[in-house]
Amino acid sequence: METTTTNNNSDDEDPWLAPDKLYHLLFCFSLTLLFSTLSSLTRYPFLNRHSIRVGSTLSLLAGAAKEAADHLGIFPSAGASSKDAVADIIGVLIASLALYLCTYRARPDYNPGHVRRVLPV
Repeated sequence: METTTTNNNSDDEDPWLAPDKLYHLLFCFSLTLLFSTLSSLTRYPFLNRHSIRVGSTLSLLAGAAKEAADHLGIFPSAGASSKDAVADIIGVLIASLALYLCTYRARPDYNPGHVRRVLPV
């Protein structure tokens, strides 16, 4: 009885736990923090209110541009990878969550031990 095993070459060439995935995660994490901070420091109220969204969007666009450049062969790499895109998204999500938690705790009305009553109007 002959047993055949299927070898998935894409997993061998692009493993999930590769240093490249960590670089993608850290790059998008850092870009999200940078772009969000820069947009929160502007004098425009819209950018101040939505700084986390702006930072996340710009970071995802930078990650997508990098993957498009990889697909076109501009950078010396193995090509575009959906796993790289997932690592980019995870980096953005972690940074967005961290920014949200820091922003939420920094609000002047945040007091975890105090419960405010809301009166029906």
